[in-house]
Amino acid sequence: MMSSVDIKGDSSVKMNGQDRGLFLPFVLITPAHNEEALIKKTIESVINQTILPMRWVIVDDGSTDSTAAIVSPYLPKYPWIEMVQRSARQDRNFAGKVHAFNAGYESVRGLGYEIVGNLDADISFEADYFEFLLRKFTEDDNLGVAGSIFVEEGYSSDRHSFEGHYHVAGGCQLFRKRCFEEIGGFKPNKAGGVDWVAVTTARMMGWKTKSSREKSFVHHRHLGTAARGAL
Repeated sequence: MMSSVDIKGDSSVKMNGQDRGLFLPFVLITPAHNEEALIKKTIESVINQTILPMRWVIVDDGSTDSTAAIVSPYLPKYPWIEMVQRSARQDRNFAGKVHAFNAGYESVRGLGYEIVGNLDADISFEADYFEFLLRKFTEDDNLGVAGSIFVEEGYSSDRHSFEGHYHVAGGCQLFRKRCFEEIGGFKPNKAGGVDWVAVTTARMMGWKTKSSREKSFVHHRHLGTAARGAL
């Protein structure tokens, strides 16, 4: 079966994922809780990509603000965007974010994708961001996880992070499907660090992981602040 992804500007153009130099089909999953202030930045970044996903599942994780109302108008115009809504939960922690991701993951089962991405709801990036990362997977069959450095006000992961370029920041992580399945997906942990555990497990199982310096995404909310709503 031929795998394909849409090229922005002409939905009739398909790319054969088996052809050298072309692009593997991918899906995105975004857990979102009370992201009314920032989620539009992320949506606009994705819909303006040169390479579009097969499916993008935005999981409204019990938001009490207008997150769902902001997402809803995009759904008729972009049928590859889906919104899953979860009821509010009292116990908010990082494990809950994994459960929200898994709700979106269930929605993409059965699709013929090769790459699955975990995407935060408070970031933005250049129009060729996914095209760049997908090329990395095409060029190296052993690449299991790919992403980029990120910047936020007063901080750059390239300059300030101690984790190095083998770690892939959790704001945007693309996994090869086989890699994600082999590591067992994200492991719920109330204390956090689920992105680090996933990337480290992938390396321990022999997969390459890479955070590219040539591209970056902008994180619009300081990591670790009380205002962060993505949990």
